[in-house]
Amino acid sequence: MQAYLILGAFALVVIASLLAAPRRVTVASFYGGQTGAGAQPALWTLVLSQVTTWIFARSLMNAAILGYYYGMAGVLAYATYYASFLTGGFIVGRLRAGGARSVQHWLTDRFGARGTACYNLVIALRLLSEVFANLLVVGLIFSAVLPELAGYQDYAVIGVGMLALAYSAWGGLSAALRSDVVQMLVFLVVFGAAFICLVTSAFFNPLATLTATGVSGSYNGWVLLAVAGLQVFSYPVHDPVMMDRGFVSDPQTTRRSFLHAFWISALCIIAFGVFGIQAALDGAAYENQLLGTWAQMLPSWVFSALMVSLLVSALSTLDSALSSASRLVVEELALAPRTITSGRIAMLVFAVLGAALTLWGNQSLFDAVAVSGTASMFLTPVLLVGLVGGRQIAGWAYLAAFGAAMFGAVAYFLRDNELVSVVLIEGHKYEQLLQICLMVLLVGFAAVLAGSSRRTARPTQ
Repeated sequence: MQAYLILGAFALVVIASLLAAPRRVTVASFYGGQTGAGAQPALWTLVLSQVTTWIFARSLMNAAILGYYYGMAGVLAYATYYASFLTGGFIVGRLRAGGARSVQHWLTDRFGARGTACYNLVIALRLLSEVFANLLVVGLIFSAVLPELAGYQDYAVIGVGMLALAYSAWGGLSAALRSDVVQMLVFLVVFGAAFICLVTSAFFNPLATLTATGVSGSYNGWVLLAVAGLQVFSYPVHDPVMMDRGFVSDPQTTRRSFLHAFWISALCIIAFGVFGIQAALDGAAYENQLLGTWAQMLPSWVFSALMVSLLVSALSTLDSALSSASRLVVEELALAPRTITSGRIAMLVFAVLGAALTLWGNQSLFDAVAVSGTASMFLTPVLLVGLVGGRQIAGWAYLAAFGAAMFGAVAYFLRDNELVSVVLIEGHKYEQLLQICLMVLLVGFAAVLAGSSRRTARPTQ
């Protein structure tokens, strides 16, 4: 009965999302998110959309898993990535002040086609990882709540993917924004009730939670916190969902939306991580990405609320990732005419590729974050020296920074390979990731500084 209540509640959210989708769709609303009357998205529409697409299912599970293994250090490490709203808001503000209409526009102005090609490759991989990882969580939830039907989890993955594709393809970015508001409000109510139940229970000890070191000790959590600190400047720029929302409203509304999104999303991530910490404090055995553990330790309605929260967050991220995929293919890469049909075809392609990666069998959630975050780090020296410092950067220096970041991402992904392991320190994978990040930044800054010169001011075209 519990499983069917969870699926029933999720079905209601899907219906509400379909009803929230705009009845009338134009090319401008499909790609730019305007309302039916042509107005820009309002402040809280942007805030709720930003939050619900960033506290997606993969992130919630990552926060809980890191809390289980590394205690509060692990949770804070993952929450540090949400300072991306602060760095991302700062970068968007500087870009818009210089007249840029997007990150690609700024890169094209300075590095030509090769600049945007490198960037677009990274964000295409990011979008695929979003679709893959959130569909993966859907499959894990299906197996946890209906273990007797675990062999059919692929059908659940395909079904949820098709539902997200249906209303995303209908309304594009405008549909994603409107459905995000509905989904975020549902998430806050459902997850809020579960969290209040946890912290008011007799077995909850605030001091023990704050000082928890997890089942593996807190050391690697602090290492991961250092990694997040190194990646947090470039991380938001390679996320097209965040960047898309940075250019659809006026600068003041956009700036305020980023600030509100930061504190709301950070609190949600920390709160969800507490469930992982509590599982470790209770001495529960790690089972099935923590879902099986929660099923044993939590009251049934609290477990159900968490599952609904995860499903809602997965759905909200899928629609936003698909709408950003359509903008990437049609507006940035110009691979198809700027029509609604072209955008829908792009969404279909990304949905199929993401589902294929999920069904392929890869079960790693955090590795997708680490790999894409490392790949994005070529942007740190480029943006700090070129955007903030206002200096011209030579094309070879840009490509050198990009090459170092891509090499680092591949090295982390293949860290167990004999040829790669010889250049990495012997230690935990997070220690190796920290080493890779430091080397990527060292090479990137060396190249960019060596290839930079005072820029002659000229307006962005």
